[in-house]
Amino acid sequence: MRQRNMRLVIVGAVLIAGAVGFFLYMMGLAPQSTDPKALMETVGTVSGVLIGLSIALIAVGLIGRKA
Repeated sequence: MRQRNMRLVIVGAVLIAGAVGFFLYMMGLAPQSTDPKALMETVGTVSGVLIGLSIALIAVGLIGRKA
């Protein structure tokens, strides 16, 4: 039987929430930027990487390790 690592699952969920919150916060600041398109491309890339990392953490946490 495998033992789930719930800490990794929780950290992954918090990381997803943080990435979405960061994206939404930066959407509000984008119109004030001198180049909003480039800003949102960078923010989207960073948010996508964070969400990918968090999905990997959740998967590893749910798979777990041998007891």
